[in-house]
Amino acid sequence: MAKSIAVANQKGGVGKTTTAVNLAAILANWGNRVLLVDADPQGNATSGIGIQRGSFRRGLYHSVVLDEPISAIALSTPIETLQVVPSNKDLAGAEIELVDVERREFRLKNALATVEANYDYVIIDCPPSLGLLTLNALTAARSLLVPIQCEYYALEGVTELFDTLARIRRLHNPGLMIEGLLLTMYDVRSNLSAAVAADLRDFYGLQVFQTVIPRNVRLAEAPSYGKPIISYDAQSKGAEADSQLGREIVNESKSAESAAGSSSVL
Repeated sequence: MAKSIAVANQKGGVGKTTTAVNLAAILANWGNRVLLVDADPQGNATSGIGIQRGSFRRGLYHSVVLDEPISAIALSTPIETLQVVPSNKDLAGAEIELVDVERREFRLKNALATVEANYDYVIIDCPPSLGLLTLNALTAARSLLVPIQCEYYALEGVTELFDTLARIRRLHNPGLMIEGLLLTMYDVRSNLSAAVAADLRDFYGLQVFQTVIPRNVRLAEAPSYGKPIISYDAQSKGAEADSQLGREIVNESKSAESAAGSSSVL
């Protein structure tokens, strides 16, 4: 069964979509079967992985609102083992159209349940809000990855997100775990970046990834070419950092599987 990771932060501009796209691409580049789900009506993960706007007729909206199967909507990408469920502005209507639908928070979970066995990882890019689409993603996911920009205002939203996480665990998804907090846009020349990183590690400890994603020109350029960083410039510092993040996640997955295997034997 696929490991599903929701990449979420209600604050915009923290590198959420960049993280989702590059993590999905790197995991797929290593031979894993990966599904990238664009749950943001802005559709930036879709274009960032190389799918041109207007080049597809059906997207995530058609699955979560109209019950069309994910398998009929997922598109191939330039990376052989990576597929994407695309999104566009149609998805914005889902927040309104699902208001009166029974078990509306489970729409994405139910849709993904039909295809999870076909993938090793499902990466869900969430919108910059705590609305119904993000609630669907957190209900469907096994873990939550939170990108946090290295500035003090970015820290303020973490508490609110964790409050939402507690509510999701209580009402919809008791097994939802923290994959990790990821420091993004880290500037090695800035005392502020170092201070924010220190504060975050002091408060959240091992929940913070060892990897930090630096401010990097090549990383910022890649989306405008419709390419993940591993395809745009595999030798860049941004690609190196995202690869390190991928290794942390893969190693953690192996450790969890090993622990589960040991428990079952005992």
